[in-house]
Amino acid sequence: MIIDSLKNHALYASVNPRFAKAFEFLTTRDFSAMEPGRYEIDGDEIFLSLNVGELKKPENAALEVHDKYIDIQLVLSGRESFGWRDRRECSAPHGEMNNDKDILFFEDKPSTTFTLHDGQFCILFPEDAHAPMI
Repeated sequence: MIIDSLKNHALYASVNPRFAKAFEFLTTRDFSAMEPGRYEIDGDEIFLSLNVGELKKPENAALEVHDKYIDIQLVLSGRESFGWRDRRECSAPHGEMNNDKDILFFEDKPSTTFTLHDGQFCILFPEDAHAPMI
C-alpha cells in the first residue's frame, strides 16, 4: 500500500507501467463536471470508477481484495477512511471471488485504519485487503 498526496504522483510512475497514464488522467480532469460512473482510460486495462455516496460505519465496511486490478483511491473532497489488513492474514472469505468484477469480500476485521483528505490517494495492491468508504 502507498499513501501520498496527488501533487507527488510523479514519484510512482515507475512502480507500474500503467500508473503514468492513470495519474495523467487523474490530474487533468475536472471531476466536478463528471457524473458518477465508469470512465475508460485505456479500455479494461485502466478505468475510473467515480463514486459518490454515503460513507459507512466501520462495522459495516467489508474488506475486499482484487486479483487482477490495483486500486488507486483518490479523495476529491472531504475525507474518507479505509480499513486495511494484509490479505495473507484474512481467513474468512464471504463467498467466492467474483471474476467478472474482480472482487472477493472477507468477514475479517481490519488490522488498521487510515484517513485520506482532499487530494490524497492510496494505492492498494492485490496483497492489500481494504475496506473503503468509511
